[in-house]
Amino acid sequence: MHTTPHLNASASFTRSNRREFLCKAGNASAGLAVSQWLFGNSSSAAEHNSGNMVVHTTSPLNSEPKLAVLTNSWITPVESFYVRSHAPNPKINPSSFRLTVEGLVDKPLSISLAELSGTFDSTSVVSTMTCAGNRRSEHSLVKPVGGVPWKAGAIGNARWSGVRLSEVLKKAGLKENAKHVWFEGLDEISKGRGIIPFGASIPVSKAMTDKEGMPGALLTTKMNDQLLTPDHGAPLRGVVPGYIGARSVKWLGKIVVSDRPSPNHYVATAYKLVREGTPIEWAESGPLYRFPLNSVICSPEPNATVTADKVAVSGYAYPSGQPGSTIAKVEVSADEGRSWTTAKITSPVREHCWALWKADVKVSSSTSELTVRATDSRGDTQPAEATWNLKGYMFNGWYHIPVNAG
Repeated sequence: MHTTPHLNASASFTRSNRREFLCKAGNASAGLAVSQWLFGNSSSAAEHNSGNMVVHTTSPLNSEPKLAVLTNSWITPVESFYVRSHAPNPKINPSSFRLTVEGLVDKPLSISLAELSGTFDSTSVVSTMTCAGNRRSEHSLVKPVGGVPWKAGAIGNARWSGVRLSEVLKKAGLKENAKHVWFEGLDEISKGRGIIPFGASIPVSKAMTDKEGMPGALLTTKMNDQLLTPDHGAPLRGVVPGYIGARSVKWLGKIVVSDRPSPNHYVATAYKLVREGTPIEWAESGPLYRFPLNSVICSPEPNATVTADKVAVSGYAYPSGQPGSTIAKVEVSADEGRSWTTAKITSPVREHCWALWKADVKVSSSTSELTVRATDSRGDTQPAEATWNLKGYMFNGWYHIPVNAG
């Protein structure tokens, strides 16, 4: 299994260009009826016209919440949850929908939504989902990168409900040489001269590793105890705790068991760490799976005026997707990392979940920025800088915001 390494320093940000970028950055529904799954597939106004979302593209929709509202709750409301789509929402009739399971299985399956809920035990898990491109804009401080220019809001923590993928695979019966599970969505993406679905794959070992309270992967129909909305993959979405959001395929329609990773573009070519983009580099780079240790300041906003001796700082931190890893410590600095204040964790601390934190940090007339870093239960600390890569993935250097001393 490939694992995601920490991104170590090789291309660093200067203080001036980091501050200039962050200055610019700082200025810058409940359950649905079944009929809405079929006919209401455009984005809902409640989710994306509330004024709390930064909309990067509308067709397909790609949006993230403003950081000031992101950490109001440990469980992220649907209307504040980021949306990542590669094509317009597909029109799906839930009454005729069937999930197919094929490939290296003893008994191929074709399962309706009713059969899925009626045959398998339901389960729920609270898990953080984050886009591999979260904080992508910060990569552009070194050199411009393509893709959705995510700030730090392409992340959310939700309660996902459905059935364990392992139980469905057990019913199908895995053949001896089964090594990977492919997911294919029902969306239609124009790529080159053809149309492809969004796809992903995970190792069979991940799919079959269920622990109490933390399944290896889920086939979900609900988010925060409400039916999935079209923007979040209704009627069925795969959710893979600890893995980048790209592996949690929306509008899931097909599962294929294979002896190798999926040949889909979003596994074979995209979502890899490459620097030059040569054919051999793409071919030799493994797919991204587990997300890296990270932390972000959500309040105060960039360029806030600091007038008191202490400033209240808050944000989120999440551990790497390694099994058993949790957030152990969050530290905030007001002097560019020379000294640190340990923050108070204000939320539950769990595997594959973010932790919310707060700190009262002493500042002075010379304070020009605030910085945060996190340490996990494995003893790993967030790196000071992140290595630039061509697609702008997995940015997890220390998070900085400029402030103005009053």
